[in-house]
Amino acid sequence: MFEQCLYFNTTSLARQLEREWTTAFKPFGLTPSQAFMLRVVLDKAPLLQSELALEMNISRPTATRGLDGLEKLGLIKRLASEKDGREQEIHPTKKAMDMKDAINAASGAVTKRLKKVLGTIHFEDVVGQLRGISSALKE
Repeated sequence: MFEQCLYFNTTSLARQLEREWTTAFKPFGLTPSQAFMLRVVLDKAPLLQSELALEMNISRPTATRGLDGLEKLGLIKRLASEKDGREQEIHPTKKAMDMKDAINAASGAVTKRLKKVLGTIHFEDVVGQLRGISSALKE
């Protein structure tokens, strides 16, 4: 019925992938969205909330909610920004930095398993196509 429906097929895939990454990040007490957001902060800090939202392709209010959760977990801190007085810089805490390698390894293990199931070339082709579709729809 929905064989040609981009929405149905991508959301179905998203639900399956959500389960994969939920399992991977559960030992850290993080949801997949929190874990991916934290990975960006760990990799690119200090950064402004607007920069984080742009990097993750999410709205600023969505970024705020995610950051609020990470702050409650003691994984990020917000400091006054010299770049933009209207925003705060986001920095990882020591607790977050201590988790960095393990979180990246957990995510990498899921990616490795998916590449094994799908084949590396097919996996990389699909990711590339999805990124291209996403970019085209932004325009």
